[in-house]
Amino acid sequence: MADDILFVSKDSAEWTDTEPGVSRRIMAYQQEMMLVEVVFEKGAVGSLHSHPHIQASYVAEGSFEVTIDGVTQVLQQGGSFIVPSNLVHGVKALEKGRLIDSFSPYRAEFLA
Repeated sequence: MADDILFVSKDSAEWTDTEPGVSRRIMAYQQEMMLVEVVFEKGAVGSLHSHPHIQASYVAEGSFEVTIDGVTQVLQQGGSFIVPSNLVHGVKALEKGRLIDSFSPYRAEFLA
């Protein structure tokens, strides 16, 4: 458990640019789960991708066009979605926004 992050203050988490107009910071994690904050500028895209992790996401701010396995819906602040393992998914920010993503198990590649 020495490598786990159990507590993270707002100012101690490092931001990483992931795609144009998209940045993320790791909020906390253990091997079984990871919590990540992702901010998007208006029009920014989280490209279609897949991974073996289960992902649950909460729209903390803004609105997003969310595509999961070829099905697209618009979600506003307060909405959420879940992505089963290995399904292709992505998002587009319809306005400036913020997602809170959780992954199980944790995304080791986010720590590299």
